[in-house]
Amino acid sequence: MRQKPTQLDSIKPGSSSKRRRLTLKGEFLLALMPTLVILIVLALLEVLSRQQLLFASLASSAFLIYLDPQHGTNKVRTLITSQMLAATIGLLAYLGLGSGYLSAGSAMIVTIALMIFLDVVHPPAVSTSLSFALRAGHEKNLVLFGMAVGITAILVLLEHYALWLLTYYSRQQGR
Repeated sequence: MRQKPTQLDSIKPGSSSKRRRLTLKGEFLLALMPTLVILIVLALLEVLSRQQLLFASLASSAFLIYLDPQHGTNKVRTLITSQMLAATIGLLAYLGLGSGYLSAGSAMIVTIALMIFLDVVHPPAVSTSLSFALRAGHEKNLVLFGMAVGITAILVLLEHYALWLLTYYSRQQGR
């Protein structure tokens, strides 16, 4: 009996044919955007919040987006749903169980189960649930995190555009 395909079946990691056509310069240009976006997000968070570690998993998200922007785990829907789900579960675990291993472990297990069930697996979200469960602070941080996730989602769209541009110009130079 054939199983329903999931987002993980969409593209094997690192197998994007567009990525294989990039030069080293193209790779660095593609990596530049996520790096700049995360640095801007961190600078913004420095002004608004003193809990930068809550946002550390977004750096992993940005790198995954750079690594393979077309992979199913890096879709905008997957990124937003998994990260916000993880942050909410982590915050609820913190509010219900306090800061500690029980809170963190519970948040992690529930986050993983729901990501699989909802077919929105994005591995850095597991770190998000742990961060919020261990040191959530208050609800304001969830709103700030949501804004940071929104900026990171824009990064996904920018990476798709950058990949298209690099491929287009590579083809033009090859003619």
